[in-house]
Amino acid sequence: MHPHAQLIQNFYASFQRRDAAGMAACYHPEVVFFDPVFMRLEGARAAAMWQMLCGRAKDLEISFSNVRADDQIGAAHWEAIYTFSKTGRKVHNRIDASFEFIDNRIIRHTDVFDLWKWAAMALGPTGLLLGWTPVVQSAIRKDARRSLEAAMEKLP
Repeated sequence: MHPHAQLIQNFYASFQRRDAAGMAACYHPEVVFFDPVFMRLEGARAAAMWQMLCGRAKDLEISFSNVRADDQIGAAHWEAIYTFSKTGRKVHNRIDASFEFIDNRIIRHTDVFDLWKWAAMALGPTGLLLGWTPVVQSAIRKDARRSLEAAMEKLP
């Protein structure tokens, strides 16, 4: 197995254990993370997001597959099953991740998933009917950013 594929495996194995410090150890200090909810997070903000998500998780199940990598890029498929705390609704999110590496760490991590499908699961009928709209997607992003800011204020 390529060392970068092992790095991706370590990242998701840490996520399965809700070990945010283990996840952050896989990241370069200047990492850039992007997904449809948080959009662009850099460095410590990306690590703080994982810490927040791991800390909140009550019934989180993480699985991952199709891990592959070479000297420069990597990819994986991962799935998260959990209860969205704000609504109590079950979410099964399917995500495709891509990675870039520098100094044997992840320098760029991009997660791709359908935000409308996520909104339908997490928000119910409102998400199903309106989750595709910029207004609802913007509200989801603002709420996620507020949650991250509040979580970061509690960090030492």
